[in-house]
Amino acid sequence: MPRCRIRPRSRPGAAAAACVLLVAGLGAAPGAVPGAGPLSAPPSVAGPARTAAPSPADPLERFHAQRVQWGKCPEREAPAVMRCATVSVPLDRDRPARGTVRIAVARIPATDREKRIGSLLLNFGGPGSPGVAGLAADPDAFADLGERYDLVAFDPRGVGRSEPVSCAGSQGVQDEAVGDAAAQLAVLRAVARRCELASGPVLPYIGTVHAARDMDVIRRVLGDRKLNFLGFSYGTRLGAVYAAQFPRSTGRMVLDGVDTLSEPLAEQALASARGQQRALDHFLSWCARRHDCVYGTNTRTAKEKVADLVTRLDEEPLVGGDGSYMTGQDAVAAIGAALYSKTMWPDLADALATAERDRDPVGLLQLGGPAQPPPDDDDDGGPDEGPAVPPDNGDAALVAVNCADDPDRSNADADPAAVEKEVTDRSAEFAKASKVFGPYQLMTVLSCYGRPAGTDFIRNIDRPGAPRMLLVGTRGDPATPYEWTEETAERLGSAVVLDYKGDGHTGYDSSPCVQGYVHGFLLDGRLPGGTRSCPAGD
Repeated sequence: MPRCRIRPRSRPGAAAAACVLLVAGLGAAPGAVPGAGPLSAPPSVAGPARTAAPSPADPLERFHAQRVQWGKCPEREAPAVMRCATVSVPLDRDRPARGTVRIAVARIPATDREKRIGSLLLNFGGPGSPGVAGLAADPDAFADLGERYDLVAFDPRGVGRSEPVSCAGSQGVQDEAVGDAAAQLAVLRAVARRCELASGPVLPYIGTVHAARDMDVIRRVLGDRKLNFLGFSYGTRLGAVYAAQFPRSTGRMVLDGVDTLSEPLAEQALASARGQQRALDHFLSWCARRHDCVYGTNTRTAKEKVADLVTRLDEEPLVGGDGSYMTGQDAVAAIGAALYSKTMWPDLADALATAERDRDPVGLLQLGGPAQPPPDDDDDGGPDEGPAVPPDNGDAALVAVNCADDPDRSNADADPAAVEKEVTDRSAEFAKASKVFGPYQLMTVLSCYGRPAGTDFIRNIDRPGAPRMLLVGTRGDPATPYEWTEETAERLGSAVVLDYKGDGHTGYDSSPCVQGYVHGFLLDGRLPGGTRSCPAGD
């Protein structure tokens, strides 16, 4: 089966530099955060999008009626049939005269033109991951859908080649600030300010509500009456927010690896720590049945040994023959990355054995963590590529989007002592969720420190009247717990849940059964009622 590259809902190490030293100074365990950043202006609830040709009174007419020029794509590995363009969207849909944003879009035409349905917009996850590069890297994973759909992907605003945001350097706390909570928090506020200065006018208008509105402009420009959509991980949040804003323009929609619409960032991190630990337990049970598992056959002691490895590496990192090294938190990121797909479990078992027996980090380093594809700086005659993609764009965008989507801010923000108390009070709760992943996720209580509150639109989605759609939840998902699938289905009010009993993040890539349901709906419109299920290992 072709392997599609699903981007993570949130990269555990994305903002680690911003908080690891800070936690050490506050007396709590090191941790990473899903992200922090300036938020979008509070949006109003958009009414259903009109699907007829825009009238002269339509303030968005110039965006809906634009003609785009498709040309060669800047990505080196893009297939020859893939074409790229830029689509202009309003900076603020409610105030379209305020400015524009240029969105990078890619399209692979349907291979069976006689049976073509229309366009299928894809989002592979994130936030902070470019969709154009994702489609270029692995189009064959969607070949069956690509027979009757034009496969379309885009870089959400602020990401990749769509006016990328940046924080112009490290998002971390400098050594001289360690031990002084007030100084450390001041650094985080300064980083937020640096992000504003480096990112330009798009930063206050970043976030899922705005990105979903851009999707509707893309739909209109492509000439589709309805938006057909397949979203993974963070892409499920994007799809749900589109359906809430534009229910009458929502077509066939599949959301796989379903994100939460209601949990604050700190609670998301706690749930993710539990989900990652559950996935690690499943891996260790699998490993225990191998004759050469480095942790033996006792899964209870195996969990303790993994936690001990992380502690040892934080005290004394592993150093490779080439000078590369791995800390405990690096190891947590590598283990978490490998848990995203069961196909990576053998590599994870070998990497842990090499680290434990040989004190060599090479295996864990090869697992690494999900990374943003590097920018292609070659001018190869393709479409206008816009500004170069900053090296920190993935992290900066992840931070900004997650905070723009979250309205909660701690009352402790102005008081370093209160921040220290909040971190200390929650440390036991996170450690109980997972000795390995809990401390790593703890600092989400500071993920949006110094940033204004985000929109409450997503939190308030409640049965928007969208057509029936398919939601896929995986029981052993380390990033988006299955209960989020059920919660989001309830919030949307029109979803059929597909309960995949397997492991890994998302189900489409892993299960022919899941693919059967997804293809049946997207290609033929078949969607049975109630909750359906797919077995593990089918």
